[in-house]
Amino acid sequence: MEPKMYPLQFEPILKERIWGGEKLKTILNKPITSKITGESWELSTVEGDVSIVANGELKGKSLMELIDESPNEILGTEVYKRFGKQFPLLFKYLDAREDLSIQVHPNDKLAKERHNSFGKTEMWYVTQADADARIIVGFKEDSSKEEYVKHLNDKSLVSILDTVKAKPGDVFFLETGTVHAIGAGLVVAEIQQTSDITYRLYDFDRKDAQGNTRELHVDLALDAINYDKVDTQKRYETKTNTSNVVVDCPYFTTNFLPLENKLEVSKSGASFTVYMCIEGSFEIEYSGFKQTYIKGDTILVPAEINAFILNGNASILEIYIS
Repeated sequence: MEPKMYPLQFEPILKERIWGGEKLKTILNKPITSKITGESWELSTVEGDVSIVANGELKGKSLMELIDESPNEILGTEVYKRFGKQFPLLFKYLDAREDLSIQVHPNDKLAKERHNSFGKTEMWYVTQADADARIIVGFKEDSSKEEYVKHLNDKSLVSILDTVKAKPGDVFFLETGTVHAIGAGLVVAEIQQTSDITYRLYDFDRKDAQGNTRELHVDLALDAINYDKVDTQKRYETKTNTSNVVVDCPYFTTNFLPLENKLEVSKSGASFTVYMCIEGSFEIEYSGFKQTYIKGDTILVPAEINAFILNGNASILEIYIS
């Protein structure tokens, strides 16, 4: 008899980065041992970085195995119809002790042609911010390929890019083609299409411990960049025990859910649901299953689980595909 589905947690996939720090441990309870851990991949099917179940009867199985065996039950009827046995999203936490490189991601068409991959539309939810922390998002004013190349060559690219101060609770939605960089002093939750395609434009002339600079992708980026000024910051409501829409795009819907005590949840079975606990703690109760989650936890509720209870006091991101 096949095991019964239940809310799934996965082993975090931890990534050292030149710009990383230790906040994923101190703020989000991740089991890091390095002083330069930049990313915790919470839920991934990127080749070479596939998430492994950490709880319950299915512990030790990979997310790909589960999808292969039970695609409708895990992904949902509509998601399976649209994406087949691919898990279409990637969930991460990032700790920027230093500025990340200035980068851009290609759209679906370019990514398919060049890398046989999805593009990378993404959003950031700021979970922690040092004083004066900021992000770079897009151009200050409409630009052009020629102006961009001139400033890149002059090492003055930052002067034409838009810089925004960031504080906890801020959300930035980055469509493909948006030039961007997470600034030093920020911890963010990142929700994105399943893709690891990044074109690095400028890395502040940094060198690693061996004295090497990181590879840039200047030529590849030229046709991927949107040179128009864009508005990336999202405003949203914070009504208690309500799924307040933050981002609703073709690739994912993200809601902000401030939970107080008990909330009964009903789903259609069309899509899986992911919960990221940003603050506080809460339980999921479902057919004899009950488990408590704390800040930093990410939970995949399989699509076939269509009625359950959330109970606790927490700030939660709720993500699915609509």
